[in-house]
Amino acid sequence: MADLPDVDTLSYEQARDELAGVVRGLEAGGLTLEQSLALWERGQQLADRAQHLLDDAQQRLDAAQRSQEANSSSSE
Repeated sequence: MADLPDVDTLSYEQARDELAGVVRGLEAGGLTLEQSLALWERGQQLADRAQHLLDDAQQRLDAAQRSQEANSSSSE
């Protein structure tokens, strides 16, 4: 697990793709307990990062929609 990029620097797509690789690795098996735990912890970090980025995107969309609705109602 050395030399992996900091999770906080990953884009949504990068986190999602790496998470898919983590899932494949865990499903394939053949890892020691320590390796499995380390992989699972990395996967949890990646899932949290992806969810955070999705939440941020949803907030931006909501704000844009509110702004558009405010502009529409003020021009009526």
